[in-house]
Amino acid sequence: MWLSGKALLGLIPSTKKKKRERNRSHLLMTPSAVNKIKQLLKDKPEHVGVKVGVRTRGCNGLSYTLEYTKTKGDSDEEVVQDGVRVFIEKKAQLTLLGTEMDYVEDKLSSEFVFNNPNIKGTCGCGESFNI
Repeated sequence: MWLSGKALLGLIPSTKKKKRERNRSHLLMTPSAVNKIKQLLKDKPEHVGVKVGVRTRGCNGLSYTLEYTKTKGDSDEEVVQDGVRVFIEKKAQLTLLGTEMDYVEDKLSSEFVFNNPNIKGTCGCGESFNI
């Protein structure tokens, strides 16, 4: 599990299509993601939540970023779910519209996974995506 300073986490775009209806107004978090963020923030009392963004990089255009944050930015959208605060950077707000954030663990890795219905394609390694 990676989360040190600003460089973060196994952030993987998912191309799985969910059959359930999504709330298109903001990011939704699974109970697994909420619990993991609570666990990560427990050791960081000076931080109020995590900030999600997108950056131009990778072979397919965009990739997710996730970092601890001490304050809400002026143009950040705040999502509060089960006591967890997630701030979405302005540049990422339309990209993440209707996205589900999950936390998945298996024998070899643990990572946050974004099930984003807006993704049109991903690169072969799965690290970047395009809208």
